[in-house]
Amino acid sequence: MLKLVFTGVWVCAVTLGSVYFSIQHASAPVESDAEADRRALQQYVPGELITVPVITDGAVQGYFLTKLSFAVDKNKIKHLDVPLKETVTNALFDILVGKKLINVADSTSFDLAQFKTAVKDGLNKDMRDEVIFDVLVEQLEYLSKADVARIAKGASQPQQQPVAIVDKNGETAHDEIPEAERRAAAAAQ
Repeated sequence: MLKLVFTGVWVCAVTLGSVYFSIQHASAPVESDAEADRRALQQYVPGELITVPVITDGAVQGYFLTKLSFAVDKNKIKHLDVPLKETVTNALFDILVGKKLINVADSTSFDLAQFKTAVKDGLNKDMRDEVIFDVLVEQLEYLSKADVARIAKGASQPQQQPVAIVDKNGETAHDEIPEAERRAAAAAQ
């Protein structure tokens, strides 16, 4: 019985010692100077819900419901000629309506990472500067024209939920602004 108690104490001591020394010798992730400078300049801007129509054969077939947030250069964002909301709306119309980056009939060809890159590059091109560091897609859904008509008729029909756009890798839009940045943005407003 005494051997069993000593064995248990020995195992606990060895485990605690190994955990203690592994924590002592663990190093923090190394961040380059460029990355540290970028983080110091970075600010998260929460997005607003934007509705973009899907136009096919000269008629509206449905609507994309999109909510994008951005990691931006806080110094450059202050000096924009056109406010960010209007620039984003313009870029989304260009990407979703003009370039037809999302094919509603075949969403298996959609790539969320490519969409984020296209939005970021399009916005930076429109602003003629590297203002946007990252695009967070919080919501990207599709509502057909029939769904909109059904919702407009009221409570007589069951309410339809927007359909989340799923990319070719099975990913959906679910990015979120870090909580500390969300609180800071709410306090600033």
